[in-house]
Amino acid sequence: MRILVDIPAEDLEQLNAVVKTQAISRAEFVRRAIAASLEPHRQAQKQEAFGLWSKRSVDGLEYQEKARAEW
Repeated sequence: MRILVDIPAEDLEQLNAVVKTQAISRAEFVRRAIAASLEPHRQAQKQEAFGLWSKRSVDGLEYQEKARAEW
């Protein structure tokens, strides 16, 4: 997907210097920067899902076996 982003001139100059030294495109640099920026949010989402069954009185495996027995 393509997007349009306004970048201040001084940041663009520095971006151009960095991508030149790394021999990558500006688009690749931006993709990597976005992925790195989003990683903590992805980790937080994973942590939210961890232990979803911890407050339930039924064992998760027992629940699964009971549900599959109905098939």
